[in-house]
Amino acid sequence: MSAPAQLIVFRLEGQCFALPLGCVERVVRAVEVTPLPGAPPVVVGVIDVAGCVVPVLCLRQRLGLRRREIAPSDQLLIARMGRRTVALPIDEAQGVIECDASTVIDPQCIVPGLEQFQGLAPLDDGLVLVHDLERFLSLDETHALDKSMDPAA
Repeated sequence: MSAPAQLIVFRLEGQCFALPLGCVERVVRAVEVTPLPGAPPVVVGVIDVAGCVVPVLCLRQRLGLRRREIAPSDQLLIARMGRRTVALPIDEAQGVIECDASTVIDPQCIVPGLEQFQGLAPLDDGLVLVHDLERFLSLDETHALDKSMDPAA
């Protein structure tokens, strides 16, 4: 039997998605986002989190969902993406689930082209796509974000 996988499940446009709990720092209420000139289009802007400037990424855009302004009722999922902390606007955090890692399905086995997902995890009422934050930004987007976040640039 494999070790259990802990996932935080969240909603976007009525759909459930998940992230590994290990990369999530916290979930907070939405705040005003400051635009970031020169950032790639997937970057909404930046926020201040405990004195650190954190880029806000548009998960909706990456998932092909309708892009919209961040509402006061939204939440921001603060997570680590490699060496960088990022904020992801979500409709609502649903909670943490634990599933046997052996039950997580490789999405490439079902539909090719889902590289941004680590897998599909079973829920009581269906499956949830587990997002892979390490593959969220392309190399070009990462370089553009690095450049726009560098005060010396």
